[in-house]
Amino acid sequence: SRGFPDRKNVGSERFTFSFTIKDSPEHFINVSAWGNEEYIQGLSSRFQIGDCVVIENPLVVTKDYEKEERFCPSTPSTYRLLVTETHSSIRICSDLETEARILPLFHMPIKDSRDFYSLGDITANGESLDGHVINILAAVQSIGEEKFFTKSDGRKGQRLEIKLFDDTGKSFPFVCWDKETIRLVQTLTQRETVLFIADARITFDSFRNCMTATATSKTIITLNPGSDVILLPVKLHPSIYFSVDSISDVLTVEKLKARSQEHAEVFHCIIFGFITSLELNSSISKVIHNFSTSAKCKFRINEESQTCSNDACPNQGQQLQATEGFDLLVDISDHTGTVQSCNLAGTVAEKTLGCKVFPSARSRSGMRASILSCALADPVEVKQNFASFVV
Repeated sequence: SRGFPDRKNVGSERFTFSFTIKDSPEHFINVSAWGNEEYIQGLSSRFQIGDCVVIENPLVVTKDYEKEERFCPSTPSTYRLLVTETHSSIRICSDLETEARILPLFHMPIKDSRDFYSLGDITANGESLDGHVINILAAVQSIGEEKFFTKSDGRKGQRLEIKLFDDTGKSFPFVCWDKETIRLVQTLTQRETVLFIADARITFDSFRNCMTATATSKTIITLNPGSDVILLPVKLHPSIYFSVDSISDVLTVEKLKARSQEHAEVFHCIIFGFITSLELNSSISKVIHNFSTSAKCKFRINEESQTCSNDACPNQGQQLQATEGFDLLVDISDHTGTVQSCNLAGTVAEKTLGCKVFPSARSRSGMRASILSCALADPVEVKQNFASFVV
């Protein structure tokens, strides 16, 4: 919400709150609410991005194209909706059938899913893209801390930066200033959530000497876009972000550990080794876990309360449906050492174990290894690759 001087009442302010709604794959429209601070603050706190709402008795007005194109998301409609305290109301939809029909639209981009820049293209174009508004398809690499500051006019502000990556680049900065956008990205899962960012502003950061993307009032972020997005199909597992066939580096366990200490970023390699530990005899709670089916979270459900373990989950405190999935840790060894606690999940676990499992949303500190492909090795190939490591 934002406040503006009231021209009719000198010394007072009028407040506005804008958002965009969608009820079909092709149709969406902008909504604006105007009123005093109490009304607008109360209205904006009742729902958030991703909620299904019912708007009663809005005023339908022809949109001002000049203002809309500058400050609001681009929509196919020639109209916008105006919500007033006197005549209109907004409430959360309580009809489960309607909600089930509407919520999948949350994962459908508002732009052509093939119309985007890769991070490599943005970097390659450099300053020629400075000031341009483009679409980006990438995955969340890391989420920074929210920082607060005071603006020159005395108002409070906030800023949060996340890093994006795809198969062409990594650690690309995406900056958010708006409270709602920040609240949304704080619920994302690092290295698992894919974003289609429509209308992000690209600028050249001269201080850091790199290109950056910024969310503006025109930006709409789609989480884990649907199956029509071919480049990054949404299976929440690290192996989706590139082709396993493109991995060519062959390392021993010893060299893998050395590289992990030198580089904080994710890297990929091939190891010829043995599975020396596959613990399936633990208590069932250590092998199979329940996961939230919340469209906006995917964190593990607390076994006792049946509520989401993610403190930032939009559905925090509510009982949720759960799906069960394997969450296995295995050790991989060769003649130089052992990599302990590798995560075996996703389609790799399905192929390895011969049964259907789901990836773990668990995060860990320190070095983390995930198996992207697992198959019996050709002895001749093993001998050829190990020859370079034998002194």
